[in-house]
This record gives sequence, structure tokens and C-alpha cells, in this order.
Amino acid sequence: MNPPSIVRTNTAELYDANVLKNYARAPITVVRGRGTQIWDDAGNCYLDFTSGIAVNALGHCHPDWVAAIARQAGELIHVSNLFRHPNQGELAKRIVGYAGPGRVFFCNSGGEADEAMIKLSRLHGVAKSGEEGKCYKVICAQNAFHGRMFGGMSATPQEKIQKGFRPLVPGFVFGELNNLQSFADLIDDQTSAILVESIQGESGIHPCTPEFLRGLRQLCDKHNLLLLLDEVQCGVGRTGKFYAFEHAGVRPDAIAMAKGLGGGFPIGAVWISDRFADLFTPGSHGTTFGGTPLACAAGLAVLDVLARDKLLEKVTALSGPWIEDFKKLAAEFPKQLTGVRGRGFLIGLQFASDTAPYLTALRERGLLVVGSGGNAIRVLPPFIATAEELARSVEIFRAVLTAKA
Repeated sequence: MNPPSIVRTNTAELYDANVLKNYARAPITVVRGRGTQIWDDAGNCYLDFTSGIAVNALGHCHPDWVAAIARQAGELIHVSNLFRHPNQGELAKRIVGYAGPGRVFFCNSGGEADEAMIKLSRLHGVAKSGEEGKCYKVICAQNAFHGRMFGGMSATPQEKIQKGFRPLVPGFVFGELNNLQSFADLIDDQTSAILVESIQGESGIHPCTPEFLRGLRQLCDKHNLLLLLDEVQCGVGRTGKFYAFEHAGVRPDAIAMAKGLGGGFPIGAVWISDRFADLFTPGSHGTTFGGTPLACAAGLAVLDVLARDKLLEKVTALSGPWIEDFKKLAAEFPKQLTGVRGRGFLIGLQFASDTAPYLTALRERGLLVVGSGGNAIRVLPPFIATAEELARSVEIFRAVLTAKA
């Protein structure tokens, strides 16, 4: 593919002068994307295995997705949730088809989806205890990440997230991931729910074991607690199943999703099982922009392509050999690359030292990936990535590790 025409701008200067400095951005200005590739304003091409941090499930500017967005933009972009529109009903039906009997609330992001589940836990606590403020505790996992709003931030026991924003929302306690007894020990009469990521993303790609998730389900059933699963990053096909928890054979009481659901257009959603969906009543929660015709058109286009092109099956088939290649790379460079974790197109590479120099070197060789907690790097290909592109990513890592050996 010929590189697109590039118009140089003073974007870096505009950012320096006008944009809040709450991100440590890489020194490139991205101007165009197609499929698995993006170009910067200097004409450099990169293999984009960030996928917008697990957002661009179909890659950049997938023609079917673009056509769906353009078509909907010419018909109806926004209508408030005081009215119905066909796209929201259809997308809710599709999500229920994947998750099971229940109902869906649409919002704009993963952070909002997690907040809705936290509010659900409070409503369940009132229903369970008969008194507001008596049963409200949520058990979460150490090293979790549930967003940057006050509820989600309070459920995220990381100093870099919470620092400067205390006092936080009360009622969150933390067990050790994959240590069922540590969760059981925290349950008391004030506990309303357990909230975990099926695969911890921001802290370095740490999956819940199937045994742990099944054990949490049993604890919740025994003590009348909600099992809330955060699938914002790991859901919507990224592991080869539509939801990552499906690998464990459990069914939660609510699921938060976002990122890949819109394929690049902002959308979040919460599925709530039939048993608990009626806890939300008119006026108890809401959103202005959640579930607009345009956002739902984007989500429907993603699900259409996933099904038509059998992308979940593709992720499953291609990810196994790809992950094995990275494990071989770890065996080849054990002093630098100390481990490989994850499933499907959501993997974490554990490094022995700070990953910043590796991220720079990978970028200079044309591969974009994502830093993560604890000296890990996330590799998040779009679902359309080919076997050749996956192999190329491994070879770029090999070249960087060789140069730094």
C-alpha cells in the first residue's frame, strides 16, 4: 500500500501550548490509519498493535464500519433516551444473545460501565438488607483497574490512580487475585458484591484462573452477592470468546464492556441478568449520550463483521502459535523477557527492567505496543491481523532484544 498524502502541521506545539499534560505521549503525530497500519505526519508507517488500547477490534477504518457510520450519520445521529430508536434495541438484543437472559444499559465508556455496576451493587445491598447504607461493601482484587471515576478509582487499589484524590468512596476491600480464600475471608454482613476483571489489563495482563472464577460464583451464590465482571478490555472477542469469562464456564450477574464494542466509536454497556435488572427503575440512573443511533450503529457494524468473518475463530486459531512464538522468544532471551501471559489477542510480556527503552526501540522499528504495570508490555493486535503480521511483530521484538542483549 502506498503511504497516504501527509500534511505537516504544528500539532506538537499546539499540544504543548493547549492540551492538559496528563499523558506521557510518544513523540509522534498520527494522521491516518488503514487496517493494521497507521502513518505519522512524517510519512512513517507503523504496525499498530495497540489497537487504540484494545478498542480498534476491526483495525483502522474498516470499510464496512465506515459505511455504517456514514449511513447512520446521514439519517439520525442523536436522540435522547426519552425515546426509542431501532439501533439500540437491536444492539441490546445482540448483547443479550451473547450474555444470556437479561437487560442492557448503554453508556459512553468503560469507566461509566463500571460505575453503573457499582451503583447496581448498592441497589442490591438495599434490597438484601432492607436498609440503605447497611450493606454496601464490594470485594475487588489487588492491582485491579476499574476506571478513573470516583467509584471505579476507589475500586482500583493503585497509588498512581488514587494519589491526590482522597477521600475516596468508602466500601471497597481487596483480596488477592486467584486466591479464593482471601476473598472468602473478606465477606461479612455488609458485603453486597464481588467485582473483578476477568483478565487484569492495566496491571500487566493477569488472568483469573477458571477455578478462581468458578469459586467466586459459588461464594456469591452462597452469600447472596452479585458477581460483577469487568470485561471492558478483555471482552467483545479479544480472547477468542465473546467474553473472557466464558473460558471458565461461569455466568456473572452483570458485565461491563466498552472498548472493542464500538470499534473506535465511544460506547459502553452493562448487561444485567434478569434476576437483578429490575433493581434499576426510572430515574435511578441515566445518560445523555449513551446508546445513540450513531454509537449503536458502530457497535452493530462491529458485531456484524465479527460474525460474518468468523473473527473469534480467527483469534483462537492464530493466537496459539503466536503466543508460543513469544514463549520461545522468552526462552531465547531470559535475562530480558521473563514471562508471557494472556489469551487470544490480549497478551502481556513481562520484562526484567523498565519497558520504556523497549517501547521506544519497538516504535523506531515500526511496531506500536502498549506499556503496562509492573514492567510489562501489552500486545493488542486488531482481530483482522494476519499470521504474517503476527509473525512480523515477534521478529521486531527479537530484533530489539538482540540489539539490547
